[in-house]
Amino acid sequence: MRFCIIGGANADIIATTFNQFVPNDSNPGTVRLMAGGVARNIAHSLALLGNQTIFLGLFGGDTFGWFTADVCRKAKVDISLSDAAPVGTRSCFLSINNCDGEMIGGVSDMVSVDGITPEWIATKLQKVGPVDAFIADTNIPAESLAFLIDHAYAPLYVDAVSGAKAPKVRLALSLSAKKHIHTLKCNKLENEIIGEIDGIGRRFVSKGAEGVDVYEKGKMTHFDALPCQVVNTNGSGDALMAGIALAGPQASIEEAARIGLKLAMITAECPETVNKQLKQRYEELS
Repeated sequence: MRFCIIGGANADIIATTFNQFVPNDSNPGTVRLMAGGVARNIAHSLALLGNQTIFLGLFGGDTFGWFTADVCRKAKVDISLSDAAPVGTRSCFLSINNCDGEMIGGVSDMVSVDGITPEWIATKLQKVGPVDAFIADTNIPAESLAFLIDHAYAPLYVDAVSGAKAPKVRLALSLSAKKHIHTLKCNKLENEIIGEIDGIGRRFVSKGAEGVDVYEKGKMTHFDALPCQVVNTNGSGDALMAGIALAGPQASIEEAARIGLKLAMITAECPETVNKQLKQRYEELS
């Protein structure tokens, strides 16, 4: 399949404690640097699975940005239509994880995505060519997401990213003319913030270890998570979205959830935000 993914690309700094996190103190643990960003992670996962992925984004204008772009190239993610933000512009994310791999909190410093304007996207879409689906995250401005809703010429999937950025979904739909998103993926907090709203064909609500609830045509269907040994939850939600899109726009919610939950499980079992053994593990489980 061929995908166009639009949104955040940043360096992830993941700090994980050896024992239960103690607030207001120095906690022994590990600190790792890896490429991240919701849209970038989705593109990376889809590329590992043999798909053609075109990433549209702005890499930070610093060493973190150069590092992230290099990881994309090595993963065979097509970044030829992406740009570098002005020198000194940052794009990084710091996450503090408890010893069980669950995130306690994080700080997002992603000024570079502000440059992904409707005008910038318009010039890029002219060069993308045919795709099976577009995937966007809410790191981009709401006006840019609204532009995509109106101008994406294939089904549009949207990842809500975080509680702070989830309101962009509602705003983008209100600003758009078409007012329709094929699929929205969010977690419980993001779902509560977005609330009931028209214009969403399918809504996948990730509930972590509890699985995922899928809403379509006024009906909710629950799918249990697959059992796994969690090492790092950062990136597992992005893998879920990659699997949902990989199933294809015409797939049933059962098929989309099955593939998404499988990729999420595989990703949660490794310390990286994208499991480099994703294809091998996926084929073993299929």
